Amino acid sequence: MGLTGGCMCGAVRYELKSDPFDCGWCHCRTCQLTSGAPAMVFATVPDADMVWTAGADRVKSVPSSSFGHRTFCAQCGTPFQMKVNHQPETVDFSVTTLDDLKAIVPGFHIFWSSKVPWFDPADDLPRHDRFRPDTRGLEGTEPPPNTAA
Repeated sequence: MGLTGGCMCGAVRYELKSDPFDCGWCHCRTCQLTSGAPAMVFATVPDADMVWTAGADRVKSVPSSSFGHRTFCAQCGTPFQMKVNHQPETVDFSVTTLDDLKAIVPGFHIFWSSKVPWFDPADDLPRHDRFRPDTRGLEGTEPPPNTAA
């Protein structure tokens, strides 16, 4: 597909070598804290298909739950990826870091039960209280509780 993206300061750039899939909104507390926003939109590609083309040495990682970690630009803080232990062959990436914001659109909401009360997306996408029912490998995978409600 050849989609490209990067961070706010321009230090880190990447290219996707395949079409993204499973694009959706995540309303979990970890996404809220990572982004400073009510929710994040992620999509998925095979792990090897998200290639850093500039600034790979500036991409840092932090554990974000008992089952995964997140990557970000160490210079400006832009969040890039979420990698989870129960799906090691794929990586989720922050869709808003793409250069072409029309390239893919969300198709569902997850962790709706953690939604910020004043954030009410006006769409008719499927809403799941936690992970989607067909998500595999979920044993022991719970993000921090939403204590903001």
